[in-house]
Order: sequence, then structure tokens, then C-alpha cells
Amino acid sequence: MAAKGRSNDWGFPRWRGYEASREAETVRLCDRHGCEEKGDCPAPKSPNSPDRWYFCQRHAAEYNKDWDYFEGLDKEEAAKRASAEQAENAGYAEAAHYGWGGSGDGTRSADEMRALEVLELEPHVEFADIKKAFRAKAKEVHPDVKPGDAEAAKQFQAVSVAYEVLKAAEERREWRGS
Repeated sequence: MAAKGRSNDWGFPRWRGYEASREAETVRLCDRHGCEEKGDCPAPKSPNSPDRWYFCQRHAAEYNKDWDYFEGLDKEEAAKRASAEQAENAGYAEAAHYGWGGSGDGTRSADEMRALEVLELEPHVEFADIKKAFRAKAKEVHPDVKPGDAEAAKQFQAVSVAYEVLKAAEERREWRGS
């Protein structure tokens, strides 16, 4: 009968980290049917419920895609809460030049998200599609097309400002990437 080798836990120095063990670590899988990824992102099963789903990062992002933080608040209260959070997170904005500052995954700021809503676009749209949507909207509500229509002029101004915000953000991204 062959003798077993010695454990790595004897003597000094220890060859394995403290609190390391040989037992298999239990890993909770993503609760999305058919997904084999590690489920380490909790999400509530229903509002005000202690029960949670556990998703992988990809499925958690999909689950939270249409979640509105300001739902149920009136405009003044939502604006007050948004300004309080902006003031609280000002340190992250100062660090934006490092490439990790900003909200969420860092791809779009709150201003960019509002501009995309004005143009009725998804958050992960390419800039070429933004340009197409802007041109189409601008042609619909341009003051030359609808002379004397105050509502159309107001919409044209909103669409123009939204495009300028998105254009400036795209230029910053290109500058950072080079």
C-alpha cells in the first residue's frame, strides 16, 4: 500500500493560505433558467419582499434594465433627490478623467440618458444611430417645416440640445480613447 504524501499544512512556513481548505466551495448558480454562471447579484422577487433572486451580472442587468429610481415621486421631490445624489457623488465626477467615475457602468451619464429619452433611443445605441434619429426628429419639428407652431419650435430646441449633449459626450469618449 502506497503512503500518502504530507499535507501542505505542516510546519513553517505554511504552503497554503490561512483559512484555506480542501473542501469544495459551494457556488450558487444564476436563477435564470439554463444559465450556468455564478449567481452573486441579488434582486428582489417583488417590491417590499425579503425574498431574492440571485442572478449573474448579465441577467441582473437585464432584470434591472427598466427600473426607475424616481418612480412614484413628484417632479420637485425627484429633482431634489437627484441634486442631493449629484452633490453626494461629486467626488466621482472629479475622478472621471481616470475612466472609472460616473454612475452605473460608466457608459452614459444622467444627462446623456435624458438626451436619449428626448430622442426616444435605447441607452446602448451607437452614435451613428443617434445622428440618424436626430436628423429625422429635426426634420419633423423644424420651424421652417412648421412655421408659427410654438410647440414644434420647443420640441426642435429640446432635440437640438439633446443632440449637442450626446455629441459632446461622444467627443469626450473619442478623446479619452486615443
